[in-house]
Amino acid sequence: MPLKTIVHLVDDTNAGGVTRMLDHIRTAPGMAEIGHHKLQVVKRGRFSAPDISGDIIISHLSVSWRTLPMLMALRARYAGLPLIHFEHSYTEAFTATRVPRQKRFMTLLRTAYSLFDHVVAVSEAQGRWMRQRKLVRADALRVIPSCVDLAPFLTLEPVYSQPRTIGAIGRFDTQKGFDILIKAFRATSNPDLRLRLIGDGVDRTELEALAAGDTRISFAGYQKDPVAAMATLDVVAMPSRWEAYGLVALEARAAGRPLLVSPVDGLKDHADQGARVVSGGTLESWREALEQLASAGPALHIETARARAAARASMYAVHASWKDLLSPREATTGGAPILAA
Repeated sequence: MPLKTIVHLVDDTNAGGVTRMLDHIRTAPGMAEIGHHKLQVVKRGRFSAPDISGDIIISHLSVSWRTLPMLMALRARYAGLPLIHFEHSYTEAFTATRVPRQKRFMTLLRTAYSLFDHVVAVSEAQGRWMRQRKLVRADALRVIPSCVDLAPFLTLEPVYSQPRTIGAIGRFDTQKGFDILIKAFRATSNPDLRLRLIGDGVDRTELEALAAGDTRISFAGYQKDPVAAMATLDVVAMPSRWEAYGLVALEARAAGRPLLVSPVDGLKDHADQGARVVSGGTLESWREALEQLASAGPALHIETARARAAARASMYAVHASWKDLLSPREATTGGAPILAA
């Protein structure tokens, strides 16, 4: 039987977690056994459904009132094809911190998600939130944590010694909470500690102003090679205000780096996998966490965290999750079965 063509729709091609995850899915040898994965860019703001040539359609598109007409058109035009949505953005913490009219927002999500045969949460925490809020039918919800190729990170030498360089990697945006990290770091007194921020974004000027005067803080800019960037760090800190999953956390675990995370959304998934959750996520709690780690060393189960990251990224785990998603079953929206290769 010929392989099915699986078309992934995206409206954001910037370097980031979604792009890297899709690159991994499209190039991983085991995924080729499931089907031929094809990427198709959809311009934001269009009302009509794009021309698509494939057997299964997977949306990685942003959901909004503006994009809802196009999603409806997509469902109507391809009523005979399986239609799946991966939710990379919206979470419990995002809704609490960024959405003033929450009932209206929940109506949007329920309406949009109802158009799909399946909706995929990218973390267990995000999936729980979707179930609790009844955003998706129970039979339609799947959880498939995001993943990338971790083999290069697993080759890095783990950090067992007392850490010196704390790193934050990602987009310089309110979401990532780097302002909290800079303020907390400035409140530490250890002159040997260093804070290295790797990335770029709209908040760079503001973050540089917060760091001004503290020579222990540096900005490395955007680095194309995430493995090389990780190799320069002893600790990875993720003070995100919301985070659907957090690929950097998975990479840090694979690299054998102590990991500090905020107690939000998908970052909580990493707590049972070797990460240290900074309770409360406040400036003071982050200051205490940084100082404790610097004085006591990485009292984290580095090898266990690394092994669990490797297991999550194994082709068997990734392949099994996707094969389950695309296995034959009756769809309740479009009327077509989800197709197996």
